Amino acid sequence: MGIDIRLPLGTLFSLLGLILIVYGAASDPSLYGQSLGINVNLYWGIVLLSFGALMFVLSRRGARAAARQEQIAQSHSSTL
Repeated sequence: MGIDIRLPLGTLFSLLGLILIVYGAASDPSLYGQSLGINVNLYWGIVLLSFGALMFVLSRRGARAAARQEQIAQSHSSTL
């Protein structure tokens, strides 16, 4: 069983994304005058949250696949 880095990465990016989303939603719109009025914090928060969720889903999927392979290996060794 190897180390799966996707779970801590998913957690980290999701947390950072949530922080940026909250900051972008609560901040003053005049802050975004230099970025052509685009709420960069909000949009990048959504991107980071999406990436974190993807990493978390892939981590869970990988853990299930590893458990399934282990179960298959145990069933084959018990029949021999």
